[in-house]
Amino acid sequence: MIGELLPGSVVAVEAFGEEGEREFGDAPLYPQEEALLTQAVDKRRREFTVVRACARRAMDKLGVPPQPVLPGERGAPQWPDGVTGSMTHCEGYGAAALVRADDLASLGIDAEPHAPLPEGVLAAVALPAETARHARLAVERPDVHWDRLLFSAKESVYKAWFPLTRAWLDFSEADIDLTPVAGPGTGPQGTFRARLLVPGPMVGGRRVGHFDGRWIVRRGLVATAVTVRHG
Repeated sequence: MIGELLPGSVVAVEAFGEEGEREFGDAPLYPQEEALLTQAVDKRRREFTVVRACARRAMDKLGVPPQPVLPGERGAPQWPDGVTGSMTHCEGYGAAALVRADDLASLGIDAEPHAPLPEGVLAAVALPAETARHARLAVERPDVHWDRLLFSAKESVYKAWFPLTRAWLDFSEADIDLTPVAGPGTGPQGTFRARLLVPGPMVGGRRVGHFDGRWIVRRGLVATAVTVRHG
């Protein structure tokens, strides 16, 4: 699912539901990773293990020796030299997407349950223009939970932003315009553009003013992905 949203240079590995837990849930952790879980409940341990097993499978496919994936500044995963990537997990799903740093400057992925956001969350994360667009889309395409999709897109934008800037990006500092498009697959899908409302990162000698992404709804989930190219 995530792989459909990303260019061919990216290796994406994902785990769905009980099948994914059977495949990845008992994968061994490195001692440095185990040290982070001394107080973790079972659910947290399973999610942590599954998503790191996905990441190490992706490393293997890239020809990179498997190694620990530890949280760094603001919890962002620390990747091997020459690699950039992103991870996500929610109930019943985990995924990692990795790419050689020569191929992409940055990427971000996110997955969420395809269900309405809890009451009050949309008002906390959406700009007035986003709220207006959400209301229109909700009438035109009631089969999509646009509030949850907007939240996921903002998460993907931040995950792509942080490695380039090492700075926080608030929900209010990116204006996201979601667009549904027809596609070959099943289920709703589309694109989005995140207009940065603060100075964007310098990438390849240019100031980036927006991030582009793609989204899909499938198997009870909504997934989003952002890629930032060098040129």
